[in-house]
Amino acid sequence: MTPPKVPGRAGELLAELGDRAELHDVYDETGSPIYHDFSLKDTHEVRELVGLVRRTPGAVLELAAGSGRLTLPLLALGREVTALELSGGMLRLLDERLAQAPGRLRERCVTVRADMSSFALGRRFEVIVLGTTSVSLLDEEGRAGLYAAVREHLAPGGRFLLSTADIVASGAPGSDATGAAAEVEAVIEAVGASGRVYRMHDHWPAGSATRTVTIFPATVGDDGPVTVCTTTVGVLPADRLESELAGAGLTVLSRHPLPGTGRYRDVLLEVGVTA
Repeated sequence: MTPPKVPGRAGELLAELGDRAELHDVYDETGSPIYHDFSLKDTHEVRELVGLVRRTPGAVLELAAGSGRLTLPLLALGREVTALELSGGMLRLLDERLAQAPGRLRERCVTVRADMSSFALGRRFEVIVLGTTSVSLLDEEGRAGLYAAVREHLAPGGRFLLSTADIVASGAPGSDATGAAAEVEAVIEAVGASGRVYRMHDHWPAGSATRTVTIFPATVGDDGPVTVCTTTVGVLPADRLESELAGAGLTVLSRHPLPGTGRYRDVLLEVGVTA
């Protein structure tokens, strides 16, 4: 996977690093462990999503499972979980975590390498989960494939739970509540599970349907290679997502706003097959 061109201040920092910069996609073999370390301590949406899963008994299919940020809490519910992930690097990290988990959790999890926009598992699930706003990783064609696959795999009366980033009117890029220019690139510093400190640049220009996320080490030395990871994801407001789901025969039963600050707020959608 070829990393995209990096815009904004993050792109300028890359240019300043010159040949020292080693740019990787967040989901490739080098980027996966960094993203895993960066996100492992992130508990955003976990409690809310697990609470919704608890309401519907039965087997769980987790799409875009990554390195298991949601997988382990889902297994802790006592459920059978099938974790589907396209990135080989992420799946290996998940398998490593499962190998270290108690047997009572490990024995109830099956990992599958597959594309969430086109998969066939030959069975149905009472709950299908797609967290971390990962639906925004797919283009329109990919999302259509996802919706069709979800309908094929969702058991009667089952629930499809997914999150998306809902745009805050006063925080839309390019303007604020007073009409003044709003911040196009937010910079967030975070400490990974390993203790390493990262600086994440979230670039979202006015009117853009995508945003670019780039992760640097917080401290860059005077020499030697510097690993930088990036990815571009879609901005998919909840209203548009609900409309697409309806067109695919899926009905949003409820919305559950998630706590947060900034230019967008994540929201969990609880979805069922249209009667």
